[in-house]
Amino acid sequence: MAKSSPNHRVVYSEFGTPPAPEAESSLDLPPQQQQVRIQASRSGRKGKTVTIVTGLQLNPENLNTLLKQLKNQCGSGGTIKESTIEIQGDQTQKLLQIMTTLGYKAKISGGK
Repeated sequence: MAKSSPNHRVVYSEFGTPPAPEAESSLDLPPQQQQVRIQASRSGRKGKTVTIVTGLQLNPENLNTLLKQLKNQCGSGGTIKESTIEIQGDQTQKLLQIMTTLGYKAKISGGK
């Protein structure tokens, strides 16, 4: 009887195999090819304003690096939710300037 390696042994799988993690890293596009939208929002946040950066197509490592850089330059906190970056406060103009400096095609969406 042949023994299989314990690292590759599937004990139970109800819905098939999970997707490979390499598939997600292929999303990384250069900044010049990305259309980024910047929008201030207060909905669902108990009246607190956050600035949302959407349209980024980066792998999780580069997204975290960009988040850290944006938080540092804005001087405020932030997080990543569903591949969008949220920065605390109304930072639309500052983020627009930073993103265009980094080479992204950024626009402010929504209005007051």
